[in-house]
Amino acid sequence: MKLLKYEEYKTRFSAIGDPNIDESVYSIIRGVREKGDKAIRDFTKEFDKTEVRELRVKKADISQAIDMLGEGLNRAVSSSARRAKTFAQSQLKPIKDFRFEIETGVICGQVVNPIERVGVYVPGGRYPLVSSVIMGVVPAQVAGVDEICLCSPPDKSGKVHESILGAAGLLGVEEIYCVGGAQAIAAMAYGTETVKRVDKIVGPGNKYVTQAKKAVYGVTGIDFVAGPTEVLIIADESADAELIAADLLAQAEHDVEAIPVLVTTARTLYDRVEAEIKKQLEKLDTAKTARVALENNGVCIIATDIEEAISIANEQAPEHLELQIKKPGDWTRKLKNYGSLFIGEYAAEVLGDYSSGLNHTLPTNRAARYTAGLSVFDFIRLQTTLQVDKKGFRKIASDAEILARAEGLNAHAAAVRMRGRKVE
Repeated sequence: MKLLKYEEYKTRFSAIGDPNIDESVYSIIRGVREKGDKAIRDFTKEFDKTEVRELRVKKADISQAIDMLGEGLNRAVSSSARRAKTFAQSQLKPIKDFRFEIETGVICGQVVNPIERVGVYVPGGRYPLVSSVIMGVVPAQVAGVDEICLCSPPDKSGKVHESILGAAGLLGVEEIYCVGGAQAIAAMAYGTETVKRVDKIVGPGNKYVTQAKKAVYGVTGIDFVAGPTEVLIIADESADAELIAADLLAQAEHDVEAIPVLVTTARTLYDRVEAEIKKQLEKLDTAKTARVALENNGVCIIATDIEEAISIANEQAPEHLELQIKKPGDWTRKLKNYGSLFIGEYAAEVLGDYSSGLNHTLPTNRAARYTAGLSVFDFIRLQTTLQVDKKGFRKIASDAEILARAEGLNAHAAAVRMRGRKVE
């Protein structure tokens, strides 16, 4: 990890788009739109180096995958899903339908409706992200989404990884497709002979999946455009160097582009953390990836005090923000921009990834300044209603006509004026 003062830190939590990726993704999307299932099979053969004859997974294969989970993984998925469900239900509880009289005879309302059909993307690749099944599916179920389909790339045998398949089956998902990459996003956005189009796509993925989601936004909804994973740890002299090193490595092992950052008020902590990283890397089977991420993107920034450390965090708006300092509860209200906040040394970011009930699909690229992570709110629509009687019309019609005329929209004004004549 590089040791820098903040003014020397040129990197920011943001990704620069690659135009070459954009063009290759657009060509995949065009292919799927034009040739449907055939294009999906061709792209799967080209990129995943395997042939998939049946895109939709059979129910018998899902049931078999559930049986293959094993007692430990079955229990972990079920328990983590239960906590995720409880958290999502708590989020949704205050959001209700309502109607109220804003003026005499003018009744405004809100109706809470779930999205009808959602597509969840679950990465396969080097690691089967079983937890992403939970994070995408459970809040959609709590919201009341009628139709949930799931896409995940084939492994070398041409099948969805059995742990992803088993977890999805355990959660009750029956519509699963053995499709990955940009072609999966295109299929869910536009539909094919086999894949029915969805109203919204959620879930993490590599840079091609991310670019594809960006490209189809508007045709369908998406959660957000995410980049490489990030963690920023604020720590003082009281922090445990062993635990900080472990958390930095946990983030770094995701990808060579992962961004692990430590902001500390204690110069000596950096030395202790560096020593721990070297020690722990020796025993880590993902050390090759983690080492590259730490060498290229790992940074320790020395802050003059906790106030400055918090200022840095608020500017960077990290995906994951850990607070490992004395009396962390005294400082949490000053932290404004983050995907998810982990308070104290036992609140490991890893627990947010898997088993705490929080959702791990979070904004990166400093997007936490203006948006939140995936939640039950991504699967509902707050729709408005209006009912007006004659008395209410008289109350608000004049304002509407004046504003319409000010904007030069005479048909708008006429629509009000005509009703005015009927009211009189």
